[in-house]
Amino acid sequence: MSYKKLSVWQIAREVSIDIHNMTLNNLPQFEMYEEGSQIRRSSKSVRSNIVEGYGRRRYKFDFIRFLTFSIASNDETIDHLETLYETKSLRNQTLYQKIHKQLQELGKKLNLFIKAVEKKHRVD
Repeated sequence: MSYKKLSVWQIAREVSIDIHNMTLNNLPQFEMYEEGSQIRRSSKSVRSNIVEGYGRRRYKFDFIRFLTFSIASNDETIDHLETLYETKSLRNQTLYQKIHKQLQELGKKLNLFIKAVEKKHRVD
């Protein structure tokens, strides 16, 4: 199996692409190098940590550690998104709600995935 078949990675990939496009098309220019840069990096960190954890899946605690990093990066991404919306740098409410919902769902799925790894860890 490949990490690309993990639903958490697929969702993280989709969200990171949506956030990348959001920063290019929906933020003021000055945010491209401030909050825009931060949210792009944190969203990409979610998926990258899933990949790195998967690469270390032979070692249960490393796998869980990197999945935990993914949750932290996801939480950071939510905070950046909320900041952009609260400061009115992001004015598109529909886009904000869509991405916010995706991030919340991803956080839930990551938590469930960690619980599954803790309970039924095996290497395939």
